[in-house]
Amino acid sequence: MNLNATLLVVIAASAIFYGTPLLFASVGELLAERSGVLNLGVEGMMLVGAVSAFWTGQHLHGPDWVVLSAAVLVAALAATATSLIHAVLAVSLRANQIVSGLALTIFAGAAGLSSYLGNIGHLGGHARLHEFKAVDLFGLGQTPILGPLVFHQNALVYASWLLVPLAMFYLYRTRPGLHVRAVGESPETADAMGVNVAAYRYVHTLIGGALAGVGGAYFSLAISPNWVDGMTSGAGWIAIALVIFAFWRPELALVGAYLFGAFSSLAFTLQARQVHLPPEVFNSLPYLMTIVVLVFVSTGWAKRRLGAPASLGVPYVREER
Repeated sequence: MNLNATLLVVIAASAIFYGTPLLFASVGELLAERSGVLNLGVEGMMLVGAVSAFWTGQHLHGPDWVVLSAAVLVAALAATATSLIHAVLAVSLRANQIVSGLALTIFAGAAGLSSYLGNIGHLGGHARLHEFKAVDLFGLGQTPILGPLVFHQNALVYASWLLVPLAMFYLYRTRPGLHVRAVGESPETADAMGVNVAAYRYVHTLIGGALAGVGGAYFSLAISPNWVDGMTSGAGWIAIALVIFAFWRPELALVGAYLFGAFSSLAFTLQARQVHLPPEVFNSLPYLMTIVVLVFVSTGWAKRRLGAPASLGVPYVREER
């Protein structure tokens, strides 16, 4: 019996594959929220990253690893530039962060900038020329159970596994991590300690944008074989809910991302095994789960208990101390 072909192993491997972009985006949003900035523009930033990565992959020539590395870098930079809009509005101009984030998604989303860039770049209808393929790590890709889960993934999956412990170490074992948590909890206290509140919020909002861009690049360079407007299909909103689901902790974001990834891939997995059920039912599961999570955490009790940064979404005005 081939254990690697069993349903549970296939679902687990698919969960990792489809959950990886959610992991990048949710860790980025987690870092931004830890600094007190709520960014609802994740979907828009992911789409900007996706179109930038796809365009780079189509126009840059060279070995796969060079082109793909450049494409991911361009995606991160493009999404960082997009997140700068939100940072300026939310931190410097002290605009309503919910309105600013929603506006960013509309501006950069499926009917906005990303679609425009795809159209002027004539990306539609063209198959990607470069893609992230699974590598047989140490020749152990066929090992029962662990092979397809651990030793047969693409480079971005392995990068996401490195990202999680790095984020944990940064937040809980370094002085800047302590400062960013202080800024998110009580910017007045952090300011009194000499911490530059605005700088920390700017930096972590931009880092969140860069990671959202990498998540978007995953869609166009690993998941979808060609460019499609709105290819992230609401993944940015799921990533925002994941931050809450994970209690603002990177290690739990990994678990949540793979759980949502399993739901996202369930329809494809069952169809491949000749289980014919309405695909709409399975396709709606990640979003239904997102709604359940958001409804639960909308209560005051949940916000107090789940560890949300106390100053999340609240502009800091130094003169009001």
